[in-house]
Amino acid sequence: MSIDIKMAWRNVWRNPRRTLVFMLSLQFGSYETMINTSVKIYAGHLQVQAEEYHEKMKMRMVVTDPDSVSRILDSVKGVEAYTARAKAFSLVSSDRRTSGVLVIGIDPEREANVSTIKRLIRDGRYLSSKDTNKAIVGKLLAKNLQVVPGDELTLLGQGRDGSIAATVLEIKGIFGSGIDEFDRSALQIPLKYFQEVFAMGNAVHEVVVIGESLNKISDIKSAVQMNLDGLSSKYRLKIMDWMELMPGLLQGIQIDLVGGIIFYVILILVVSFSILNTFLMAIFERTREFGMLMAIGTTPKRLTKLLLMESMCMTIIGVAMGIILGSIITFYFQVYGIDLAGASEVLKQYGISGRLHPRLTFISVTSGPLIVMFFAFCAALYPALKVRSLKPVEAMAYV
Repeated sequence: MSIDIKMAWRNVWRNPRRTLVFMLSLQFGSYETMINTSVKIYAGHLQVQAEEYHEKMKMRMVVTDPDSVSRILDSVKGVEAYTARAKAFSLVSSDRRTSGVLVIGIDPEREANVSTIKRLIRDGRYLSSKDTNKAIVGKLLAKNLQVVPGDELTLLGQGRDGSIAATVLEIKGIFGSGIDEFDRSALQIPLKYFQEVFAMGNAVHEVVVIGESLNKISDIKSAVQMNLDGLSSKYRLKIMDWMELMPGLLQGIQIDLVGGIIFYVILILVVSFSILNTFLMAIFERTREFGMLMAIGTTPKRLTKLLLMESMCMTIIGVAMGIILGSIITFYFQVYGIDLAGASEVLKQYGISGRLHPRLTFISVTSGPLIVMFFAFCAALYPALKVRSLKPVEAMAYV
């Protein structure tokens, strides 16, 4: 056995041109970065809401006791941060223009732990816990209303109890999330002031949750829902994950994944045919050598074993080089990021317009190479088994 391995290793390096097989390993770790970038702008990994609120968005569908939800979240392992929000559709007017907006009541301190909006302030300042009638607005909304920090807006809407909700807000800051729809319609004010203006009492519309990692989201969702079912509430509460909250992002990832799989299948076929062709040529080039080996007593079975060893040596070298080079490149971009300054409009809709940081994982490093190794071995079987049909006299006379 050791002699066969030495012969196989020596034969591999007889022709380096057929030994070096370049592999392109597709890394899917960037999906996690894409998801986290998107959900941390606004939606969160999970949201606790009244049942059907996400579909109907009715003001009266509330979480009446957010403190009890907070106690549940505090007891669930894997929850990194959470915050409560309240929302209402209203009209706002500047000195020049009027627009319909989504008014969002936030807890500034807690919100900063689940959302990146604080870091996305382009002009002015973020809200503080001491603010009352202050607001931050999306940059497209500010452009539409022709306002800057320090200007005032008149807000007119309807409270939870049907009363008129009206107030004057001072713009404290302008944010740019990269999601045009959100930047065009969103206006955020302190939660306590929102509850006062819109007659909400202590109620909120959603509790937004960020998990420690995507791998824990399913477990968190199950644990929280189990506890929510035991709460006494006017509206049944449910917890939704990011896939339900942002189906467009999920569909985009699925489409990209299907495209990647198709590309990877093509790549595997190319590598397999390349190996098949390489070993067929090896047989033609070394037919006389095989004839001589068989003439001196080497059995076809041993020659087949020798060729398969050569195949595995070549494949392992190629896979190892691919893993090393792919890991180095991926790790570099994991640290320094991929510049998406010219990102497509689809990516910009989900706030992915800065730098994307892929994540190097065990699965992304090993899954592709192992599949390639399997198909490479299968591709090498045919030429290796073809040796069995050689006749020593004819093979030695082959030119």
